[in-house]
Amino acid sequence: MTGLSGCTIAFDLDGTLVDTAPDLHRALVEILAAEGLPPATLADVRAFVGLGARTLIIRGSAVHGVIHDDDKLDVLTERFVSAYAADIAARSVVWPGVANALDALAASGATLCVCTNKLTGLSNQLLEAVGLARHFAAVVGADSVRRRKPHPEHYIAAIRAAKGEVGRSLMVGDSISDVSAAKAANAPVVLVSFGYTDTAPELLGADAVFTHYDDLPGLAARMLEPA
Repeated sequence: MTGLSGCTIAFDLDGTLVDTAPDLHRALVEILAAEGLPPATLADVRAFVGLGARTLIIRGSAVHGVIHDDDKLDVLTERFVSAYAADIAARSVVWPGVANALDALAASGATLCVCTNKLTGLSNQLLEAVGLARHFAAVVGADSVRRRKPHPEHYIAAIRAAKGEVGRSLMVGDSISDVSAAKAANAPVVLVSFGYTDTAPELLGADAVFTHYDDLPGLAARMLEPA
């Protein structure tokens, strides 16, 4: 495998590294029930994840024809975060092959970071809980930047936080937000085939889609090979 020294690889978190939908679903059901609303389905949550807790609540409520004002959303988001954080990895699991792929990428010289629309504190808590925190030089959540994904500012901030150069970087994600942020920063992007998106990954404009993490080290080497 081509050496990845000097390269930085940014990962989305929810749906990309960890199957967090079951715990996000747990927290959302709790919040909706307190408002007298029926539960969202797990399938809905898998489609809605990607733009943060507030958007998850908006979309989960809209399924039932309910639209909250900003003040109410502030309250519900705070409750959601508390419910979620109380047992953040009770039902969440790391996707197969992730740890081995991260070790392989690091052994080849790459620096790794996380670029996620999850709050930074929750991201760090989750990564610790599932045993992945040691792999990452930086974790940059939505609250750490002025403009989150799909804006390129978020991606650029994550790469720089890991002391990397955007010109020698790669985004690994699962959604259009990841594709848009990386492409706008002139960086290549690859998607997992099994993440959270309501549009087929192959249709989102990524440079490649992979089906198992065993494939990522070789794919990253090809994407980041010097011209």
